[in-house]
Amino acid sequence: MAAVASYSYLGSSSLTPDGGRLTLQTSGGPAANPRFFTGFVTTPAAAAVGLLAVAEVARTRYFQPVSPASLDPVVTGSRDRLRFESFSGCCGVYARLDVLPSGLDGEIVAHGTTNVDVNPPLRQALARVGGADPLHFAVGPDDLTVTTFDGPIVERKVPLPTRWLRGFAEAQVITSAFDPRARISAADAMAFLRRLPASGDRSVLWAVPAGRSLRLTSRPAPGAVCLPGAGRLVALRPFLRFATELRVYGPAVGAGNGPVASTWELVSPTMRLSLTLSPEPHRGFSGEGAVLEALASDEAADDANLISALLSWDPTIDVDALAGASGLDAARVRAALTQLGTSGRVGYDVSEAAYFHRTLPYDAGTVERMNPRLRAARALVEAGAVSIAGDLATVRGDHGTYQVRCTDAGLSCTCPWWAKHRGGRGPCKHVLAVQIVRDGVAAETRTEVAR
Repeated sequence: MAAVASYSYLGSSSLTPDGGRLTLQTSGGPAANPRFFTGFVTTPAAAAVGLLAVAEVARTRYFQPVSPASLDPVVTGSRDRLRFESFSGCCGVYARLDVLPSGLDGEIVAHGTTNVDVNPPLRQALARVGGADPLHFAVGPDDLTVTTFDGPIVERKVPLPTRWLRGFAEAQVITSAFDPRARISAADAMAFLRRLPASGDRSVLWAVPAGRSLRLTSRPAPGAVCLPGAGRLVALRPFLRFATELRVYGPAVGAGNGPVASTWELVSPTMRLSLTLSPEPHRGFSGEGAVLEALASDEAADDANLISALLSWDPTIDVDALAGASGLDAARVRAALTQLGTSGRVGYDVSEAAYFHRTLPYDAGTVERMNPRLRAARALVEAGAVSIAGDLATVRGDHGTYQVRCTDAGLSCTCPWWAKHRGGRGPCKHVLAVQIVRDGVAAETRTEVAR
């Protein structure tokens, strides 16, 4: 399934505070070919290799490989930087190239997001870019023009797979819980990556900081970073010659921990190339279920409408500033950002531990329709299948009656899904249904108190 949106306006009409001048945006824009960014990159060879890496991830299925089908990176211009993002064909690897301010010799005159095909002619042109060769980008709402010594190549906007939207939503929730776990030099990173298993290996390993490098082990331990399907890091290797260090991010783990996602980021003075790996090679981010609780919350949905109106295209989103402007506390702002992330409006940058703004052609309703567990939970609520007595709820499901218990650790269920995943793939439909009912009761109580 894919979706295409028609962007009729380049921005919002505005009324300037000084003099009250009205500026209207029309479908034609200020020029025949509007652009977010037009200019050169300062390290053309590194940018070419980085963009090829993002495109290579998009055309690869790491689990059950098949012929390449999609090469459609998403490009976002955001005040002082460009971001190129993609998912693998199996949706288990999220790649991003951030071209930082020092990497751009030009001006981002507007902001926005588009998604373009990277076809064979462009890949061939990028592969021929040398260190002293110029590389020029022109990014607009409908196309990306890349100019090398071979001449200009125009890539038009293409349909974006809806599975990618679910992946973007899940990845920003999952990575927002990551912390830095290791930093090693580019030379040590090269030696480490060379020791990794072949690309077809599907084992789950753990990387433990050891001196100036990382040591691989088969068991988790405090401070370790999960490395599921180590061969999926192969796309980083060509960029190593431009990098100064490898940074690794992940959640806190302990002995006996199950597989978790992790981010592996190569850093250069002008850009960052990162790969985020799903917890297991056969698991795509689109099915992780990390956003379901946020989608089920009516309060978060209402808060998201308020926060959406306050978002700017700054390189990073300041949660405290949004809290001050909206009157919400920081926790509710983060929940609202999660809600916005489900429609592609927000991503998360582990390097800066901050959210960033993008716009994809979807709305939250589209995302909800793509999450069958949430649809099933709402159906249970509408059918009156949920009854709550204190900390224990009973849910009449399609195949039996299940108990949902509320504890200090959260909600748990007696259904087979919960027994299998223990919340590791998000809540089951019964837990979601209970959460929806409880939130409704709480909202009614607040309304009565207010009266």
